[in-house]
Amino acid sequence: MSHSQVATSKRASAEPARGSEDPSAKNARLAADNPRVAYALTWISAPIGLITLFLALSYSGTALSVLLGDPGVVTRYGLPIARWVHDISFSITLGTLIFVCAIIPRTTRPQRTTRAAGSTDGGEFTKAFNRLVTVGSVAAIVWAFAAMSTLVLSYSDAAALPVTADKSFTDGIFDYMLNFDFGRSWAVVVSLAIITSTTMIAARSANALGWAAGFAGVALVPLALLGHAAGGDDHWGAVNSMGLHLLGVVAWGGGLVALAVVSGLLGGAQKNITGPDTNPAAAEVLQRFSHLAGASFFLVVLSGVAAGAIRVHTLQQLFGTQYGLFLIFKAFLSVILGFLGIIHRSNIIPRLKNGDLTARKAAWRIIGVEVAIMSAVSAIAVVLARTQPPVSTAPPEVMSPARRLSGYELPPELTISSWASVWRFDWLWVAIIIFLAIAYGRWAYRVHAKGGHWDWWRTLSFYVGLIFLFYITSGPIAVYGQNLFSMHMVAHMALTMVAPFFLVVGSPIALALKAIPARRDGTRGPREWTLVFLHSKWAKGVTHPIVAAVNFTASIVIFYSTDLMWFSMKYHLGHEFMNFHFLLTGYVLAVNMIGLDPLPNRAPYFVRLVILLITMIFHAFYATSIMGTDVLIQPDWFGNQGRDWGPSAIEDQRIGAGVMWGIGEVPTLMLAVGVAVAWSRSDERIARRDERVAERTGNRELRDYNQMLQQLQGAQADGLEEARRAARIRAGLPVGGLPEEKDAAEADASDAAAPDAESPQEKDDTPRA
Repeated sequence: MSHSQVATSKRASAEPARGSEDPSAKNARLAADNPRVAYALTWISAPIGLITLFLALSYSGTALSVLLGDPGVVTRYGLPIARWVHDISFSITLGTLIFVCAIIPRTTRPQRTTRAAGSTDGGEFTKAFNRLVTVGSVAAIVWAFAAMSTLVLSYSDAAALPVTADKSFTDGIFDYMLNFDFGRSWAVVVSLAIITSTTMIAARSANALGWAAGFAGVALVPLALLGHAAGGDDHWGAVNSMGLHLLGVVAWGGGLVALAVVSGLLGGAQKNITGPDTNPAAAEVLQRFSHLAGASFFLVVLSGVAAGAIRVHTLQQLFGTQYGLFLIFKAFLSVILGFLGIIHRSNIIPRLKNGDLTARKAAWRIIGVEVAIMSAVSAIAVVLARTQPPVSTAPPEVMSPARRLSGYELPPELTISSWASVWRFDWLWVAIIIFLAIAYGRWAYRVHAKGGHWDWWRTLSFYVGLIFLFYITSGPIAVYGQNLFSMHMVAHMALTMVAPFFLVVGSPIALALKAIPARRDGTRGPREWTLVFLHSKWAKGVTHPIVAAVNFTASIVIFYSTDLMWFSMKYHLGHEFMNFHFLLTGYVLAVNMIGLDPLPNRAPYFVRLVILLITMIFHAFYATSIMGTDVLIQPDWFGNQGRDWGPSAIEDQRIGAGVMWGIGEVPTLMLAVGVAVAWSRSDERIARRDERVAERTGNRELRDYNQMLQQLQGAQADGLEEARRAARIRAGLPVGGLPEEKDAAEADASDAAAPDAESPQEKDDTPRA
């Protein structure tokens, strides 16, 4: 007997069976499993956060009154507290929504569904699900009121007016929401909080809660715009890093609170759609949360480093300023949380699966300390947002024309070396590219580990597409695209036709569906939510080949003929929306042409070639129309850059039109070649499949087909004979036929009886009727 078997047998003999456990022993075991220290740390996490908040306010001097423009003690202390309550309640709202949408089983007896994206609900809602929805709804309501309070107090702080009920104060709030960026951002947050709370209270379906999670996630965008990023040298990078940082902190902290809420309800066996119940529910929940915590940790650390690098340029600024010290303290707490997460994955989950820990004890072993530290981190973040960084974010007193328009100084003259030396990282796309690279590699490895097959050239193509995407969004194309129409057109064409081509050949959706296992407990993981999206009516409409082609071509005309182009260059939100839109439109068109990813509708190969031909003609026509005009597109932008190098604005526009024609036609031809190759391979696959079926069945289908033709021919002959007999009857002729026909019948009978005898009909050359 092995050492592990001996240990197991000893443990089994030492521990009585749970079913035969007497009440006193059961109460003692439950008392031992009750993590009182963790409970206490969790309950005092709010006071810890408030104490940390007041200490930080006192140390930084933020809450001290000023001689001029003092908004009053209510605003000085109320605004940080309202923002702290807002951050905590928002985190709990989003965390509970993530749990109910992707981690916690919804019903007690999930059922198999006949549709790929159908509901698996069966039985009643689980206690954990009901508790999370209730807590999340309350948190969403608190979030809405905290957002409204922050809106009012932020106006009081900006206007240096105490909070009153006067009409002038309320009118000022409306003007603040309509005409100031901070006011508009907080108004959007308030609206999203109200929509989220209403949806969570009114609905319990998986799709409705998914929409609520989407609304709450969108609130990260205006919150990211509220940081110290208004006029810095890289304000767009600061906004992106702030958004990623908030996403990681909110998902991580809110998930911890959600786990604490349901920790006592996860001790039972996991209910499965098929097969017997398996591991304790806590094992599955902690495993899924560990993936969320790991991703959130890397977002927090990497985005925090990026944001700090933007705002702190020297070591003296890092260690000799209040902002730098707060930044170090926050990073230190984040690293502690990261190590706790590593311990959580490497130690607690395996012991829970082996039965060495109960569900309650395993969950609460880490929750208490992490929630307390997370509360302190959130409080530090509030003060950090109100502390002036050492690198000023205020715009310079004298700005160049380029900076006045775009917020960035004019880059150096575009030369050959500039294509490799000029960079401005778009941290949002950097994070997306890193995530896609890691996910694709894991999926490919998982397929090969299970004995499956995935073409290496598809993997290579996908990573080439990611490299192109990184170069387009963070390289010189993105930098000079703010100042030159030609480079903006290069970015546009590359986003719609170059990067999507390589990404589509990689077929990431098909690989994900092949690698990610289907869940059996009724929850919706990445695979299930992907199928829900692919089977939605919206996806069916957007991915239709004709709609995709119209969207692809019409977007170009609408974008360059309206002020959408100005919006995309002036505002960071418009710039990112443009990148996403053009990348997705190009991807959808390419996947309709040559993609392996599943789509609700696919056009025949001939129709695909026609669509590509029309697209090519449209590109050529629109490009030549731009080349032939003397009217400058967006003259207030491209004509006022203050460039003293390069071609004039109108000449650069003609160069951009040539780029549209040249870059647009080459990828289209590549797609056409891909369609032709796919068409040929499809015919070859059909032929090989038919050959395999014929070999396996012994040409049974061919024999059945020939037999069917013979039966049809016999039935047709019988029908002709019956029709001829009926005609003879109507004409009064004998039904038995003419004398010659009788002789022919007798001759046929004699031939059948004596096949070797010479038939007299062979010597008779007289033609018969």
